[in-house]
Amino acid sequence: MSPTPRVRRLRLGLPRRMFSQVLLMQVAIAAGVAVLATGLFLAPLSDQLDDQAMRRALAIAQTTAAQPQFAEDLRGSSPSVDGPVQTEAERIRKASGAEYVVVMDMRGVRWSHTDPKEIGKVVSTDPRQALAGKEVMEIDSGTLGRSARGKVPLRDTGGRIVGAVSVGIEYDSVRARLIHAIPGLFAYAGGAMAVGALAAWVISRRVHRQTRDLAFSDIAALLAEREAVLHGIREGVVALDRAGRVRLLNDEAQRLLGIGEEAVGRSLDEALGAGRTTDVLAGRVTGTDLLTVRGQRVLVANRMPTDDGGAVATLRDRTELEQLGRELDSTHGLLDALRAQDHEHANRMHTLLGLLELEMYDDAVEFVGEVVGDHRATAEQVAEKIRDPLLAALLVGKATVAAERGVALWVSDRTLLPNRLIDPRELVTVVGNLVDNALDAVAGTPHARVEVELRTEGRTAVLRVRDTGPGIPAEQRELIFTEGWSTKKPPAHGKRGIGLPLVRRLAERQGGRARVADAEGGGAEFTVVLPEALAEPDPAPEQARVPDTGRPLEPAATTATTAGATASAEEESR
Repeated sequence: MSPTPRVRRLRLGLPRRMFSQVLLMQVAIAAGVAVLATGLFLAPLSDQLDDQAMRRALAIAQTTAAQPQFAEDLRGSSPSVDGPVQTEAERIRKASGAEYVVVMDMRGVRWSHTDPKEIGKVVSTDPRQALAGKEVMEIDSGTLGRSARGKVPLRDTGGRIVGAVSVGIEYDSVRARLIHAIPGLFAYAGGAMAVGALAAWVISRRVHRQTRDLAFSDIAALLAEREAVLHGIREGVVALDRAGRVRLLNDEAQRLLGIGEEAVGRSLDEALGAGRTTDVLAGRVTGTDLLTVRGQRVLVANRMPTDDGGAVATLRDRTELEQLGRELDSTHGLLDALRAQDHEHANRMHTLLGLLELEMYDDAVEFVGEVVGDHRATAEQVAEKIRDPLLAALLVGKATVAAERGVALWVSDRTLLPNRLIDPRELVTVVGNLVDNALDAVAGTPHARVEVELRTEGRTAVLRVRDTGPGIPAEQRELIFTEGWSTKKPPAHGKRGIGLPLVRRLAERQGGRARVADAEGGGAEFTVVLPEALAEPDPAPEQARVPDTGRPLEPAATTATTAGATASAEEESR
């Protein structure tokens, strides 16, 4: 047995398509406006027609009362069908098109009337105002039905009131004029509705194209989904209008850029200030996956123009990835240092083995003593001048790597850094970046040398790193501090061009500066000034400074503590 088909119920309501809904609503609005305008026009038109009819009746009454024979006839005759008053009143009625012209005496008795039977009878409406000398306009009902009336006093040649004249205009004629005007009025209203419907159709078609035939419910759902996506994703989104003003910021963009909702409606220069981040988001720097630094965050930005002349920029936080990359680089550096030490240790062990095989025991003892003494002297030389353990470990590790690469790493005679750094990790980042760049610059050149100078001026730390490399051209000395700019091959974990901008950002954040100039004898000299980098000194005097040995750092044996500190320093230095 086949299943019973479902009965489709007729559902009444608005159509689903936006085009139909907009068209229907606009046509309804146009029709409502037309009906309202028609009603507002008809109401005063009816009053106007009534007023015109009453004024016409009053004018006829005034003209009739102005004839002096009516006052004389009222005195010299009696009310009759064939009397002069009736005859003249009927002539005026027919000539003016009035419904009636009634002449009455002071008692209110009619001397003329359209119906001869009413002559000699008292009028049906109150004549006292007209007999008292007042002119009256009104719409009232009498023996002939409803009419627009005008009543004026009748005076003799001496100006005395001897009666009154009442003239009526048939009210049905007034109503007929009103009804006659309605079809024309509806014709105009219908024309206006047709024009409004056509305009509504044109507007609805435009809305249809712009909204891609989506229903209002679909648009509301899309808006809700967009808000959920924008504020739920872990990627910053910044929307700009054609004037470059911020139109939208999601939660992640506010976090990454360090701004709030007050930036909406403002230009990027006002919201973010001048810098590479502003240039990238504004489209003044083009490309894909552009690197920029905002605060201490490394961001990757992409910008896509929109059809309305604006743009949408996306931001990804690359800070954690860069930290992992720096950890990878520091691991590679530590491996290089261990490999160099292993190579050096193997050579020395071979030398020691040869001395022992040759039974040159005294020479072997002297050789071991020299090696151990050199290692101790190297570590002590750094520790005497740089009292902070993180920085000392960093330079000892860098010395090992430098020796492997054929570079002499020197600590300047003027170096003296007490163990009073407020944030040693920031200085480790600065020193590591500058030393690595210097080693890269001098690697493979004859008589390669890198000199590090760290000294203090009150609470200010001054760092100088000199090298004997090719130097930096004057036109590139500001460009090298730009995010993403580098002449080196990118590392395995990502892009270069972050270290020097980060150095300058750290210096400027503390109110200092970072610059580069030519070194004496050739090469480059980087200078970084970090105000307020050191804490106030203790009241107890520091130990006397040990004179410098005046020789380059030798590669030292890296203990577990030194290796750990070097890895930590490398992590911050790239």
